[in-house]
Amino acid sequence: MHWDCNTGPQKLSWRGKKAGWGALALSLHWPQHPRIALPIQIWARKLLPVPWLLCGPRRCASSNFKAADLQMQMTQEPQRKPSPTEPLVFGKMFTDHMLMVEWSGATGWGRPRIQPFQNLKLHPACSALHYSLQLFEGLKAYRGRDHRIRLFRPWLNMDRMLRSAQRLCLPTFDKVELLECIRRLVEVEKDWAPQGAGTSLYVRPVLIGNEPSLGVGCVTQALLFVILCPVGSYFPGDSMAPVSLLADPTFIRAWMGGVGDYKLGGNYGPTVLVQREAQKKGCEQVLWLYGPDQQLTEVGTMNIFIFWTHRDGVLELVTPPLDGIILPGVIRQSLLDMAQSWGEFRVAERKITMKELLQALEERRVREIFGSGTACQVCPVHRILYEGKNINIPTMEHGPELILRFQQELRAIQYGTRPHEWMLAV
Repeated sequence: MHWDCNTGPQKLSWRGKKAGWGALALSLHWPQHPRIALPIQIWARKLLPVPWLLCGPRRCASSNFKAADLQMQMTQEPQRKPSPTEPLVFGKMFTDHMLMVEWSGATGWGRPRIQPFQNLKLHPACSALHYSLQLFEGLKAYRGRDHRIRLFRPWLNMDRMLRSAQRLCLPTFDKVELLECIRRLVEVEKDWAPQGAGTSLYVRPVLIGNEPSLGVGCVTQALLFVILCPVGSYFPGDSMAPVSLLADPTFIRAWMGGVGDYKLGGNYGPTVLVQREAQKKGCEQVLWLYGPDQQLTEVGTMNIFIFWTHRDGVLELVTPPLDGIILPGVIRQSLLDMAQSWGEFRVAERKITMKELLQALEERRVREIFGSGTACQVCPVHRILYEGKNINIPTMEHGPELILRFQQELRAIQYGTRPHEWMLAV
């Protein structure tokens, strides 16, 4: 079943899909302005009520907070903002204010508030600390040449965050209202947004279970907060410096039936040891393999792409499919959307194995391999350490033409050089 309906700035897509719980998937492609027409929201909710995954009927139901109720408490002790020449280390410096919304099973969501940046007060038995009932998001706001601040495709982050909340049985929320609260926070902190190529204001929404109990179960208390930090390029030095990868099938990032396709804190902590092993062996990142056929899944915390001539002779950009293991990255989707709009080569989402890659390298069919993510945008790969052998990847020998084109297109959109529907003006 497939039905498409263009309704002004909104586009609804209703697709019959064989899923584990046999539901129909309804997706809303949000307009540039975050406030979707109310009748469409109501109609969509009546068609498909939120699935209460793994929680039992309505056990995680919650009220919705409203951006119209946002309270403001401005700091009396503003920090010194970094100078234009000061290096910005990722995630080390934070702005003056944060967004905070509390939830309880008894009363639902409280009023959202923007308050001075401060430490959290958590009970020692907090369920987020003990059982990783915690999720987060990562998106960026960019200062354009016209000095206006714009968020890059924030609707996709809101979609993914809500999915993650459902998976952890944390309270759900209205994506439109949360995005408007985030937009207001960025507006308050607009002077913190740096100006210059590769710089941005990083936005980190977090939702944690705050149950003061050692029991494992759905929480009756939760905390949603958003913090901001000005950032430069994710990788030190030249943003086009290629990275090397350790491919070791001994280590597995995610598996079928797991939570690899959700942005949960518990997916990241266990990777630190493997990252350290990669560094010991002279590699910057990890190429995560999966299954007996050693499928390529992700690169560090990035999605992976290969630009090659497929064995059928067709020039192709390929990335692993969203099959339950792969995180649906915003930059991943953006690269796919751009490449498909060009129509210059085949764009595919399918499984790729180490055997296929090694054969393509031997036959000199590989042009570029790269990772994509919000933090790094696009990152070239030039070497893979696999079974004790260093395998050269000819990415830089080919320009890298496609990577540079993607980077230029992304920057033109993100910094407002070219108006685009992906950007939300603050």
